[in-house]
Amino acid sequence: MAQNTRTVGTPTNVTQKHNKGGIGESTLRPDGTLKVTGEFAYSSDMWHEDMLWGQTLRSTVAHAEIVSIDISEALAMPGVYSVLTYDDLPAEMKNYGLEIQDTPVLANGRVRHHGEPVALVAADHPETARRAAAKIKIDYKELPLVTDEASALAADAPLIHPGRDDHHSGHVPHPNIVHRQPIIRGNVEEARKRADVIVEGEYTFGMQDQAFLGPESGLAVPSEDGGVDLYVATQWLHSDLKQIAPVLGLPEEKVRMTLSGVGGAFGGREDISMQIHACLLALATGKPVKIVYNRFESFFGHVHRHPAKLWYEHGATKDGKITHMKCRIVLDGGAYASASPAVVGNASSLSVGPYVIDDVDIEAIALYTNNPPCGAMRGFGAVQACFAYEAQMDKLAAKLGMDPVEFRQLNAMEMGTIMPTGQVVDSPAPVAELLRRVKARPLPPERQWETAGEAADLRALPGGLSNTTHGEGVVRGVGYAVGIKNVGFSEGFDDYSTARVRLEVINGEPVAMVHTAMAEVGQGGVTVHAQIARTELGVTQVTIHPADTQVGSAGSTSASRQTYMTGGAVKNTCEAVREALLEMGRRKNGSYHPAWAHAELLLEGGKVVTDGGEVLADIADILENEAIDLELEFRHRPTVAFDLVTGQGDGHVQYTFAAHRAVVEVDTELGLVKVVELATAQDVGKALNMLSVVGQIQGGTTQGLGVAVMEEIIVDPKTAKVRNPSFTDYLIPTILDTPTIPVDVLELADPNAPYGLRGLGEAPTLSSTPAVLAAIRAATGLELNKTPIRPEALTGTL
Repeated sequence: MAQNTRTVGTPTNVTQKHNKGGIGESTLRPDGTLKVTGEFAYSSDMWHEDMLWGQTLRSTVAHAEIVSIDISEALAMPGVYSVLTYDDLPAEMKNYGLEIQDTPVLANGRVRHHGEPVALVAADHPETARRAAAKIKIDYKELPLVTDEASALAADAPLIHPGRDDHHSGHVPHPNIVHRQPIIRGNVEEARKRADVIVEGEYTFGMQDQAFLGPESGLAVPSEDGGVDLYVATQWLHSDLKQIAPVLGLPEEKVRMTLSGVGGAFGGREDISMQIHACLLALATGKPVKIVYNRFESFFGHVHRHPAKLWYEHGATKDGKITHMKCRIVLDGGAYASASPAVVGNASSLSVGPYVIDDVDIEAIALYTNNPPCGAMRGFGAVQACFAYEAQMDKLAAKLGMDPVEFRQLNAMEMGTIMPTGQVVDSPAPVAELLRRVKARPLPPERQWETAGEAADLRALPGGLSNTTHGEGVVRGVGYAVGIKNVGFSEGFDDYSTARVRLEVINGEPVAMVHTAMAEVGQGGVTVHAQIARTELGVTQVTIHPADTQVGSAGSTSASRQTYMTGGAVKNTCEAVREALLEMGRRKNGSYHPAWAHAELLLEGGKVVTDGGEVLADIADILENEAIDLELEFRHRPTVAFDLVTGQGDGHVQYTFAAHRAVVEVDTELGLVKVVELATAQDVGKALNMLSVVGQIQGGTTQGLGVAVMEEIIVDPKTAKVRNPSFTDYLIPTILDTPTIPVDVLELADPNAPYGLRGLGEAPTLSSTPAVLAAIRAATGLELNKTPIRPEALTGTL
């Protein structure tokens, strides 16, 4: 098993240091055992007496006028309670969206992508609902397709959203461009004259699915006050609420949302899927309605990662210093905006990578097309850019005859570096050190399948147990990559989280209750919140209240932000509760000991103690029958929107970095790849729970591996239809595909962050992909400018 290492940097601002189960310990997840034994209740497991089942009818074509809809046969079926189309929507607002409200609840006279919702059915059995939906007759008149940049921006291009008037529409050069973000700094043409070598490349990045195992699901229950209670798996309860209530025609207080068990997310649950549909059916029938997508429908029920075309040019002097960078990034946003504007901001502002380049000319755009809608996925625009700029680094190093790691280290950013946006990196940026660490690790033995006196271990070979090779034509390659990712919501967004903390005595023992609206999607936030409460309040018993909208927003579980933001909210609220408790203690006991007035007081082991360890009182004795109950918001430092002409502005809260070294073995005759090892090093600022930290890094690394060699949604360019909406044809890494992933964790505190921590969930997804690509290039000598790599690209049989 790989050895993981840990390096601690500057001290962090931990207030209470000696409480068992607090921050810094690898406490176990409260939901972990239930999940691995199959006892955990996911949203798809919910049940309500007398509930109905909902079904969505989706378009079978990608772009068409709806000439007519006939629901009569569906309504006539026994067991069918309701059939809804656009004309049945109850409110004036009939669209929704994260930023731009351009997505119809149900198609209104036109469908814009394959799988768009057109009608809803509620029935007493899921099979009845499915059959009834199949009986709905829709007459489509197909329209010309927009599938790529050329067809989207042509002079006679069909407009995906004619008459759009959103806040981005005024600055884009064409209505089929969702958003455009240039970044200009320095003088690229003058810098180009100083370059001794120039390399350029065109890169293609495929569309990926988040591939969470728990499908979209939820249960809507109508209430006596005319409202609805919705139990759902999501990433952002309050964002859902703000989109759901207007299209139901209800005030927000009548739409009560509770998080149910979430089976993974990775960005795919940030947008609305079945939430509004379930509520509409519940309100129309007066009965609880449950909707659960099957895997096929799940591929159409959520957004995907943006596919991209990227063009880059870099120059460098003969001694290895990068002179300039030019790039153009075209992201396919599909039929609706979703998070495309923010993805454009990330792709452009992070397109330079973790390098010092003073002269840049950058443009990033997202298109409206008739392809499937794309939005948030782990890495959020930085993944596509990292794939391209790291390939460029290898090209530059090769042209200069330099070691690729040393070339990167020579140009690596550090604390104090100025980003292309003009923002100063004001916390540790150990890019060169991360690269040094992955390179310094011993390489795994070659040809591990060859064991003396035994048959070859097929699992160690390219092709694995398919028994395609016994080692003939297998070549090893080693590749490196490093990436940069922002943490938190950027560009002036009012990003905040709320936490409510209650401290009271139960059965003679002080107990803290932590209540947030944070969506636990597998990241381990419920574990960390309890650790923070133990640390700050000195208690052993912590209860995590179910997440719902009865407390203030916690923001989205995305952007690597939850431990920073909602963890920061829990920390701040616990500190306020602690001060209230100490003030209560001073009022009750201050006259008995001078330390109450003058000493630094801590909460440890259920007691109030001085910094010298003297016990002043039990927390339970101070509280007696009273409770302290506070709810506070936490905000990170403000950011600003990037200038729409120059791209300048302090747009990001924090940067995070990870590096990878990939070791692969490639069967060059069959085009099969075995990733032997993916070593990684990452600065996490402060590891609040090392077990969770390593798990997040290894999970993100594995997702990046999938992007490199197997994961892609295939959209037919002639019909814009998805060709592989199943886990039979959309492949994701299994345990047999996952290599050894040794992790080197640095803890260099960010002085601006709670406990000095750094968001960590996305960074390993960035650099693992280009590291694997670099290793395959090293093994084969091929340029390989498209991901994922398929066998035919390696064998020349395309």
